[in-house]
Amino acid sequence: MEQPPLPQRPSVPARRRSRDLGIVIGTSAPGPLDAITDVPGVRVGHATVRREPDVHSGVTAVVPDRVGPHTPLAAGVFTGNGYGKLVGTTQLAELGALETPILLTSTLSAFRVADALVGWMLERPGCEEVLSLNPVVGECNDGLLSDIRSRPVREEHVRAALDTASDGPVAEGCVGAGTGTVALGFKAGIGTASRVVDLGGHRFTAGVLVQANFGGTLRVLGRVITPRTLGVEGQAPDPGTGSCVVVVATDAPLDARRLTRVARRAVFALARTGAAYSHGSGDYAVAFSTAAPSAVPVADAELGPLFEAVLDGVEEAVLNSLLAATTTTGFGGRTVPALPADALLTALGAPPRTPPR
Repeated sequence: MEQPPLPQRPSVPARRRSRDLGIVIGTSAPGPLDAITDVPGVRVGHATVRREPDVHSGVTAVVPDRVGPHTPLAAGVFTGNGYGKLVGTTQLAELGALETPILLTSTLSAFRVADALVGWMLERPGCEEVLSLNPVVGECNDGLLSDIRSRPVREEHVRAALDTASDGPVAEGCVGAGTGTVALGFKAGIGTASRVVDLGGHRFTAGVLVQANFGGTLRVLGRVITPRTLGVEGQAPDPGTGSCVVVVATDAPLDARRLTRVARRAVFALARTGAAYSHGSGDYAVAFSTAAPSAVPVADAELGPLFEAVLDGVEEAVLNSLLAATTTTGFGGRTVPALPADALLTALGAPPRTPPR
């Protein structure tokens, strides 16, 4: 029987992130960790499933502290292109209420992950009499580098990701649901970022996490970057396939309608990175608020800085997912190269510098 992975505590990424390289996107300051966990009450956990050479997969959990069927969080969802299996979409869109953590995984494992999430939730205190539950599970197809038909993600992996979720630094790149994903011609994975904004005289945090696996041509600070321009070789993924799931968390008081507006911007932001939004790409965003239900929502006219923060945060999170990933050889002997940081800086003509904080 397959053994569950050892619990993984998020750690500071070994590779340099966007800001470490002096690539600063936008003008708003990040939170202390520049991660979705800068939003109070939000935790992230990963379980990585790797069996060389054929399996590179996993599951990532975004866990709001108080979420449950009796204490749902206001949420919105937006579909850029619907070629995907975002479990729980219809109820989320209809009611604007998030009842469970948000889990990300591999396409053919999404349904097993949803079932495991339901089982985990029914064991939570206060759920003893629950008769209906809407699990939210997103997915990307990691079949280029992983034996996707083996459906390697199992219940023990889901529980490991949920039970080890932490509010500290978030591991990025080839971890959890990003272990086998590819984006914009390079090895990608999980990426995250955050921004602190002023809305109506009050400071709030917006954090994003991406599972990057989409086609197109990478753009960094508006410049086109390809493996060839950086002198790296590997298996070129089909530019017309792939997906991306974006999770946005904020402590700003927003209702479901406003959060849907936020989710739209998260999908729009992928265009900045070079996303192709192709026929075969499932491009989704789920946005939720951790604010108390009784809080008065921020007025629509004051949402501009939050929209901009999400656009900048998603762009940075995608770049972080690429910079944190490592060159991977997987199923069928296919190799996808990592984005080399030093070659990227040379191409941008920007030497490393200490980013402002």
